[in-house]
Amino acid sequence: MSVTIKDIAERAGVSFSTVSKALRNSPLVQEKTKQKVLRIAEEMGYQPNIAARRLVSKKSQAIGVVWPSVERATTGTLITLINEELEHRSYTTLLSINRTESAIAAFHRFQVDAIFIFYNHEEQVPPDFRYPTNIPILVYGVAGHVPYPTIDVRRDQATKLAVSHLYELGHRDIAYIGEPSRYDLLQVEKIRMFREEAANLGIRHCVVPVDNMETHSGYLAAKKILQQEGRPTAIISGSYDLTRGIMQAAQELKLSVPKELSIVSYDNIPQSATLEVPLTTVGVDIAKIANKVTETLLHLMNEESVPLSIHMEPELIVRSSTAAPFDLSR
Repeated sequence: MSVTIKDIAERAGVSFSTVSKALRNSPLVQEKTKQKVLRIAEEMGYQPNIAARRLVSKKSQAIGVVWPSVERATTGTLITLINEELEHRSYTTLLSINRTESAIAAFHRFQVDAIFIFYNHEEQVPPDFRYPTNIPILVYGVAGHVPYPTIDVRRDQATKLAVSHLYELGHRDIAYIGEPSRYDLLQVEKIRMFREEAANLGIRHCVVPVDNMETHSGYLAAKKILQQEGRPTAIISGSYDLTRGIMQAAQELKLSVPKELSIVSYDNIPQSATLEVPLTTVGVDIAKIANKVTETLLHLMNEESVPLSIHMEPELIVRSSTAAPFDLSR
């Protein structure tokens, strides 16, 4: 038999409404009482009923997240941080790895308060396409490509920072690893800027294709480019996962990072600082992205207006994986 709010109220010796407020982290409940209620709820194994909660408050206190991959380090880190922030505000996060339309249909049945969608390059929809739901939607992708508020972390500007950093160090032969075999708008933005900035600076450059944005693809691409005559002195990687593969290939080929090969990685996540050679990175701090996502979802759920394009500016974090080229004459 499932535990109800009434059961918790009886054991705690407080009213039904006090328990309800405490479970929602309401400031109207004294901290001592709130902690007592939360402790009893945990001891009794209380599980909130989303449908019932919606009948009482007109809100489910649940957010639906359409998640594209269970494998990528960055998306995994981001959704973990978003979940922590939402949980701190007494929201439940429901994840779906189904196709976006199917996931939204399921979230519509649950009547979640908002839906957060990670851009999925495998699902191409017209720019004016709208999903059949009146639930507020927030997208993480490239602004201007869907008719919903979109958080855009300016991937193109991140690549520009990477190229400028390597150029200032003295690199004139740079490779970009991260052009997937299937069209991906998020990667297109990075590669376009890489080619444009490298051409503007007169740098010898090339873009190396990959099957996908995962570690093994980075390893294969780096192994190929680093064994060629006249190999690049620096590599810009399109993702943290690719970078791990690139560093594995460099290690196998006995290339010292950064003495013989400098590496800049896209994705500003904590893991970048804990590798054997801490990574120089470009991108928006993952914690700042999580905070902006949470803040914007709360605005949408409160029926407040938010801009369609929410741009976040990237930054360059210099660590041990980049240095001046060992031999400027090569």
